Amino acid sequence: ITDKGIANAIASAADRITAQEVAEEETRTRHDVRALVNVIRAQVPDEAKRFVHLGATSYDIVDTANALRYRECVDRVLVPTLAVLIAKCISIAEAEADTAQIGRTHGRHAEPVTFGFAMAEYVSRLGDRLEQLRLSARRLPGKLSGAVGAYNALALLAADPRALERRFLGSLQLHPAPVATQIVPPEGWTDLAHACVSALGVMANLADDMRQLQRSEIGEVAESFAAEQVGSSTMPHKRNPVSFENVKSIWKAIAPRMLTTYMDQISEHQRDLTNSASQRFLGEILAATTYAAGRLASSLDGMRVDRERLKANLAMSRGAIAAEPLYVLLAKYGHPDAHEAVRRLTLEAERGSRSLLEVATLDGDLRPYLVKFTPDERRILERPEEYRGLAPEVARDIASSWRERLKGILPE
Repeated sequence: ITDKGIANAIASAADRITAQEVAEEETRTRHDVRALVNVIRAQVPDEAKRFVHLGATSYDIVDTANALRYRECVDRVLVPTLAVLIAKCISIAEAEADTAQIGRTHGRHAEPVTFGFAMAEYVSRLGDRLEQLRLSARRLPGKLSGAVGAYNALALLAADPRALERRFLGSLQLHPAPVATQIVPPEGWTDLAHACVSALGVMANLADDMRQLQRSEIGEVAESFAAEQVGSSTMPHKRNPVSFENVKSIWKAIAPRMLTTYMDQISEHQRDLTNSASQRFLGEILAATTYAAGRLASSLDGMRVDRERLKANLAMSRGAIAAEPLYVLLAKYGHPDAHEAVRRLTLEAERGSRSLLEVATLDGDLRPYLVKFTPDERRILERPEEYRGLAPEVARDIASSWRERLKGILPE
């Protein structure tokens, strides 16, 4: 289209101009990209002026620039921050891999896990979201196909406009959209926003779990609290899980924006301006996700796990959590309706404030089956905190796997 001398002159001018100059020109043109073009044209030789922006449309520039800056934000800021959070979870998962904890479903005691196993779940979920963020950022396309995406203007200037587009975007390590209108297909922005919001959802879930475990009647963890920190303007004793609550609050503020992002998929024909304001908030979604990851990592770094309280809460059930292993073992050794038998035993144990094993041992109908239990099987009933399946192994495996996968991603 032109020679290297003119191309270099335009590139040099683009490096010299300032945002202030463009903003001042925009007050006159009332068009952001044309203001940019005019400022560049003013700083190049006369023979170069006609080539500035020739064959391009505004969103060849804007969408391509957005793909670059959002990808850079994800790769250089968001992903490393999220990796630090995952690393904190890994450390806790490893340290507490064997620390027994009562599992809870519907807010009620269920079966034992370990605290490390519970954290390993979040290692895996956050790691999956990290990979999705990286993928969605890499998939953002650019374009150089003109006002309606059909290369109308470039076809007058270049023998192969699509080859020119590929070469241009390749120099930026981007790929062209297979077909575009005046804008790139909006699903790239949608996928990136979803990766952010779903990552925030996992963070909010983790934060809410840690908040719940700090309830006075549970007390299994405690958020760090500075010596001069105040929890309430009127209750001097209060120590609130404010950081964990803050992370959940960020998610509540950002999650509804996904609906707006979905609505931005609709742009009539070759483009309208109904996304002209709404799409500009994608940067805030990225910023909020990054902030939440950093805030949560800091909170976990100072969090204390109360192993004695974990043990006490596990013991509260008086062995009722042995109901499942008792039922499974009875069925294993031939009881025809083990589930119903154990269900009745749990009710009897609750009424008499006795342990489930004690009630089962006194039940004559169960004795023929109980004598078949191996010593290891009886020990699970006597010490139900050991009924934790593969929780310690899973915690260590997940932690080890993601520690390896984070190499090269964690900031130095």
